[in-house]
Amino acid sequence: MRKIEHIGIAVKDVETSNEVFKKLLGKEHYKVETVESENVSTSFFQIGETKIELLEATAEESAIAKYLTKNREGVHHIAFDVEDIYTEIERLKGEGFQFISEMPKKGADNKLVVFIHPKSANGLLVELCQDAG
Repeated sequence: MRKIEHIGIAVKDVETSNEVFKKLLGKEHYKVETVESENVSTSFFQIGETKIELLEATAEESAIAKYLTKNREGVHHIAFDVEDIYTEIERLKGEGFQFISEMPKKGADNKLVVFIHPKSANGLLVELCQDAG
């Protein structure tokens, strides 16, 4: 793992949250993107080498909508940048980590992504990210 790529924050309303984070960070978000396959709308802020990703559900069946029915708005996951996502998946499986899906898929911000199940990571949802190229 090379660095923390981003911290994902589940929010009820991305536009309202954009205003809060604009005031907090002293800068505008640089990108808004909808990821249809995950039923989320995302907004990104760049802070040094790390990003903040705001995630709003666009459908009731999305993981973010389900998360917000059980939790308040806040940190949803931490994403780590990796050089070779397939090698990292195999390495981490060998260490006993369980994945939510077996194969990476296209995520926001032109990334290939895969998630480690929180049950095998001390209750933390961990995302691995690789530039899609």
